[in-house]
Amino acid sequence: MNKNSIRNIVVFIVIVIISGWIGVLVDSILTDQPEGDSLGMAIWLVLPMLTAFAIILFSKASWNDIGFKLNFKGNIKWYLASIFIFPVITVIVLIIGVATKWIDMSSLNLKPLILAFCSIMLINFIKNIFEETVWRGYLTSQLVKLNLSDWKIYLIVGCVWGVWHIPYYLVFLSEANIQTVLPASRVIFAGVAIITMLFWSVLFIELYRVAKSIWPCVLLHMVEDSLVNPLVISGYITIVTGKEILISPIIGVITSVLYLAVGLGIRAYRRKVDQIVFRTHPGC
Repeated sequence: MNKNSIRNIVVFIVIVIISGWIGVLVDSILTDQPEGDSLGMAIWLVLPMLTAFAIILFSKASWNDIGFKLNFKGNIKWYLASIFIFPVITVIVLIIGVATKWIDMSSLNLKPLILAFCSIMLINFIKNIFEETVWRGYLTSQLVKLNLSDWKIYLIVGCVWGVWHIPYYLVFLSEANIQTVLPASRVIFAGVAIITMLFWSVLFIELYRVAKSIWPCVLLHMVEDSLVNPLVISGYITIVTGKEILISPIIGVITSVLYLAVGLGIRAYRRKVDQIVFRTHPGC
């Protein structure tokens, strides 16, 4: 059973890693496409989920592992957390940034920011169904079934999630957006982003595991894409050059540590609940 599971995971990871490069190849052939909305990007986004579904079908695995059920009962607090985690941490980071004079908020106007947030929420919700079905729903659930330690799961999922993004950072993402977030080469930006995703993986994985559903993670990811990214990329705030790596709401070290702390807090809660359940129902 474990050998088959490991084989399936390896096949999945290999296809995931090459999916973006298949998209890059397609775009190099079909050059007359809109920037940021190409067929290659669609392949990069969709192919991992199609691969996961194909593996589940052919291996006759259970669809329940993915966590498509809403599981509202007992989990409303995690749905609420998924909506507020990114905004609350972002506010904390902005306060630190203003106090240290690393962030200038003089051009921040809440009304257009809120309008921008609302205008892209739906598309980001749909986009993140693809991502969270793959990274949390499929990959995380399969690694959990192998009885790997939490830290190995964080590392594997975070690395695969990050490596999958490499074609996006090196090819698909516009140079202007990269320079706005972190004035550096594409390679350096990709490296920093992957490290950031390793930190974020703890939060996303623990939210998925504690709720036993992908939907809080979809909401969490939607809020991040719709709020935090435009805040920086669209110029609502200005970060002092050279301080981005420390205080950026997207890739800052301080920001990532705060998300890691929240993730570890959820992990502590989950483990405590699991111990109580085990003591109460030792046969489960």
